[in-house]
Amino acid sequence: MKSLRNFAVFMVLIFSFFFATAAGTQTEEAPGRPRPLELQDILAWKSIGAPTISPDGTWLAYRLSPVEGDSEVVARRIRDDREWRFPAGDAPSFVSGRDIAFSEDGTWLCFLAHPTTSEAKKLRKERKRIQTRAVLVELASGEKTEFQAIRGFSFSGENPGWLALHKYVPESQEKEKDAWTGSDLVLRELRSGKDIVLGNIAEFAFDRKGRRLALVVDTFGGEGNGVQIRDMTTGALFALDSGKAFYKGLTWSEKGEGLAFLKGVEDKAFEDKLQAVLGFSGFEAGTNKIRKIHYDPKDDPAFPAGMTISSQRAPRWTESLDGLVFGIAEAKKKAGTAPASEEKKAETPVAALDDEEIPGLVVWHWLDRRLQSQQQVEERRDAAFSFLSVYRAKENRFIRLADDDLRRIEAAPRDRWAVGLDNSPYELDGNLDGRRHQDVYAVDMATGERKKAIENCRWYFGSSPDGTRLLYFRDRHFHVYDMPSGRSVNITAEVPVSFVNEEDDHNVIDPPRPPVGWTKDGLSVLLSDGWDVWNVPAGKGRAVNLTADGRAGQIRYQSRIRLDPEEKGIDPAVPQYFSVYGEWTKKTGIARIEMGRPGAARLLWDDAVFSRLQKARKADVYLYTRETSGTFPDYYAAGAMLKNGRRLTEANSQQSDFLWSSGARLVDYTSAKGARLQAALFLPAGYEEGKRYPTLVYIYEKLSQSLNRYLMPSPYGFNAAAYTSRGYAVLMPDIVYTINDPGMSAVWCVLPALDAAVATGVVDKTRVGLQGHSWGGYQTSFLITQTDAFAAAAAGAPLTNMISMYSSIYWNTGSANQPIFESSQGRFTGGYWENLEAYARNSPVYFAEKVVTPLLLLHNDKDGAVDWNQGIEYFNTLRRLKKPVVMLQYSGENHGLRKPPNRKDYGVRMREFFDHHLLGGEAPDWLREGVSHLDLKDHLKKRAGDLILKDGKPKPEDPKAEKSQD
Repeated sequence: MKSLRNFAVFMVLIFSFFFATAAGTQTEEAPGRPRPLELQDILAWKSIGAPTISPDGTWLAYRLSPVEGDSEVVARRIRDDREWRFPAGDAPSFVSGRDIAFSEDGTWLCFLAHPTTSEAKKLRKERKRIQTRAVLVELASGEKTEFQAIRGFSFSGENPGWLALHKYVPESQEKEKDAWTGSDLVLRELRSGKDIVLGNIAEFAFDRKGRRLALVVDTFGGEGNGVQIRDMTTGALFALDSGKAFYKGLTWSEKGEGLAFLKGVEDKAFEDKLQAVLGFSGFEAGTNKIRKIHYDPKDDPAFPAGMTISSQRAPRWTESLDGLVFGIAEAKKKAGTAPASEEKKAETPVAALDDEEIPGLVVWHWLDRRLQSQQQVEERRDAAFSFLSVYRAKENRFIRLADDDLRRIEAAPRDRWAVGLDNSPYELDGNLDGRRHQDVYAVDMATGERKKAIENCRWYFGSSPDGTRLLYFRDRHFHVYDMPSGRSVNITAEVPVSFVNEEDDHNVIDPPRPPVGWTKDGLSVLLSDGWDVWNVPAGKGRAVNLTADGRAGQIRYQSRIRLDPEEKGIDPAVPQYFSVYGEWTKKTGIARIEMGRPGAARLLWDDAVFSRLQKARKADVYLYTRETSGTFPDYYAAGAMLKNGRRLTEANSQQSDFLWSSGARLVDYTSAKGARLQAALFLPAGYEEGKRYPTLVYIYEKLSQSLNRYLMPSPYGFNAAAYTSRGYAVLMPDIVYTINDPGMSAVWCVLPALDAAVATGVVDKTRVGLQGHSWGGYQTSFLITQTDAFAAAAAGAPLTNMISMYSSIYWNTGSANQPIFESSQGRFTGGYWENLEAYARNSPVYFAEKVVTPLLLLHNDKDGAVDWNQGIEYFNTLRRLKKPVVMLQYSGENHGLRKPPNRKDYGVRMREFFDHHLLGGEAPDWLREGVSHLDLKDHLKKRAGDLILKDGKPKPEDPKAEKSQD
C-alpha cells in the first residue's frame, strides 16, 4: 500500500529486519572458529554512507558507521593504499552527502563530525544542544583542523581557495525576546590557514565560480541588516542593500551574473513581514556597473490586493536575466486590525476569545476534495503555498502566472514557457478511487496567456530540456505537445513495440513504462519497453533500438545511471550507462550505450549486483559497488569501460569470524495459476548436501531479485543473515497477483514455491516458518488461514479485514485507503459493496477459525499506515477462538520500529518464537504465559539488561584517530 510497498522493498533490499540473541543457551565455539552472529556483533556491523569522489578523481571519502555507535570518516586515495581515518561521532541515519565535501582541486576535505554516543547521551540528559563540528583535512599530509560549533560549511565553488564555516547561533541569543538569526561566519583561506570572521551572518552563498560571496547580515535590533558581497579575490566588501528589514533567499544565477533575494519589513497590521524582491545583475562588468531591480508590490497598483510576495519561495532571475521569478501569497492581517466599522458588527471581538472559548471542532464534508485528515497532514505545505509570478524588468510589468483557477504552475526550462497542472475537476474522484487525472496548460511567461494543452491527462511526464515540449501517455502511446504551435503528435505509433507495462498486475488500465528521459536538445525521448531502450524522435523520424538484445535475451535494461547531477537532459554525444538485469538468471551488470553505435556493451555482468556507479566530475575515474549474498557492497575504482576494478573499501573484514550463509540458489517453480516464477533460497551456514534444514519463508510480492543482494546483518526485526548464521535456510519467493484476489494470490504462489524448495532437498517441510511485514504481514496472516504448511508465523503490521480497512485512513498521509485498494496494492475492482464476496474471501479475519499455526503479531498503537485496529481485530478473533496468538505492541511507534531498544527487543522475541517452534527450544515465559501489566516494567527492564555487552562495559573509544603511513 503506497509507502507500505516502499517500506517493505527497502527492508528486502538491505534485509533490514533483524534477528538478535538474548537470554538463552548458546553453543560454545572453539577459539578461532567461525561462530553464529550475536546481537553485539550485529550492532557493530558497518555500512558505507555519503560516498563522495573528489572532482579530480584522486580521492574517495565516505562515512563508515556501525549499526549503533560512533562512526568515522575515511579518505582513501584511489590510485594507491593511502588512507586517512577520523572519528566522526554518532551520526544520525539521515546525514546527507552534503556533510562531506572536497575542494575543487581535490587537495582539501571537509566534513561535519557529531558528538560521540556517550557525549550525545549526556547532552540530552542535561537538555543541552547537540552541535556538530567541522573537520578540515589537508589530504597530502592528513593533518586536520577542527572548528567547534559549526552547523554548515561550503567550499568556494570552482575557486579552490576558501572554506566558509557557519557557526551556530549562541543559545543565549536564541533566548532573547527579539531573537536575531545572525551568527559568526568563519572564512578560512586554505593556502595560508588564516581565518576571517564575519559577524551576524544569517545566510551565505558563493557564486558558482567562487569569485563572490553573498551575505545576509541580521543583527540585534535590525539596524545593521542588509545584503553584502565579498570579492574573494580582493577581499573587498560592499553592500548591495541595507536597512531595518529582514533579508533572505539568496539565489545566484547559474553563471553567477545575477543575484536575487527577498527584503521583508514589519507592518503592524499583518502577521508576517511584507516582502519585496531585489535583483542585481552585471557582476562580471564590475561593481560600478551592477544593475539593481527593486520590485515592491506596494508601489504597483497591478499587484493583487491583499497579497504580498511569499517568503516561502526564494526568488530567482530568469535564465536570460530579463525578469525575476517569485511566489505571491495572501498577506494575513493580525486579529483586531480590521476597520472599526467591521469590528462594531461583531458582538464579541475575535481577539477577546481565548482557546477555551473556541469549539474544538473539525467539519468533515462529503464534497471535500481532500479528507480533513489529509489537510491536517499537509497543513504546513498548504501554508507555504505561493502562486508563481514574474516581474519583467524591461517592461516594468508584474505578471501573475498562477491564480485560484490554475494554482500549480512551474516554469519550464529556459523560462520562456511555464506548465500549469490543474487537478481540481478530478481531485475528489482521484482521492476516492486512486485514478489521478489533471488538465495540463501551456503558459506564456512573457504575457501570462495560458492555453489548455492536454485535457484529462493521467500520465504526464514533464517538459523537454529546451522548455518547449510536453511528454504524456494516452491510449497506449506516448505523445509530445509542442507549446509554441499548440500541436500534439503521437511519437510511438510507428514503433514496433508496445510501451504499455503489460506485467503490471495492479487494477490499472494500460499503464506506461516510465520514460528514460529527454535528450539534451529536446529533439527525442528515450523510452523503455521493459526490455530495450529506444530513442524516439519527438517529431518526425524513425525510432532506434539502442540496446538491441534486451527482449531477445530476456535482459532488462532497467534504468539509466545519471552520472552528472547537474545535467539538463541526456547528451547524445556522451556514452550513457544503464543498470542491466537478467530476468531469469538474476545476473546483473552495467551496460554502456553510445547512441551512434548499434547495441549496448555490457561492461559488468555476473552473478552479483553492481550499483552506485558515480564519476569524478573532471576525470575519467568511475566508482561502483559489487555485492553478492556473502560479499558486502564495497567500492571499486575503474576507468570508463569499468575494466579491472580496484577494490577501495573493506567495511566488514570481521565477517570471516562468523558463520555465514553457504550461498544462494535460484528455485524455479510454477504458480497454481500457471505463472512462471522464481524464488531465492539462501542456504544455512555450514550447509551439507542431503541434509534438511529448518526454513523461514519471507514474503512481499516479488523477491527473487534479492538472490545476489548482500545479507546485511541488522538488529531490526527479521534478518536473513542472522538466521542463516544460526542454521536456518531462508526462502524468498515471487508473488504475482490476480485482480480481486490478493490473499489467494499469495496462496497460489507461495505454497508451490515451498514445494519446489522442499524438492531441492534443503528444506525440512516439518520445520517451516513464515514472516512478513505490512503487505507481507497481510499475506502471512492470510496464508495461515488457508494451509497448515507452516509450523509458526510472524506477521508485522498486517491488514486483516479488507472490508474495514478499505474505508479507514492512512494516517501518515491523511488520505483514505480506498484509492490503495482500487488502484494500487489492494488490486480490487471497486469498493467492497460492489465486490463483497471478493473482499471477504481475501480477509484473514473471516477465516480465523481455520488457523492452526502459532502466530506472533506485531502492531503498534501509532501505526499510520495500517491502522492498529487491524491487529486488534485479528488478535481478538483468534483469542476468542482460543488460537495460539501473541501480539506485541510498542507504545508510540508507527508502522515500523524507530527506537533502537524496541527494534532490538522485537528481533530477540521473534528469534525466540521461531527457535521454540522450529528448533524445539524452550519457550520463554512471555511466550508461554504472557506478562501481566503490573510485572511488565520489571520484565522489560530485565530483558533490556540482557542485551548489553557481555562484560557490561561500553566499548572503549579511540582517543585519537591514527593516520596511516605511505
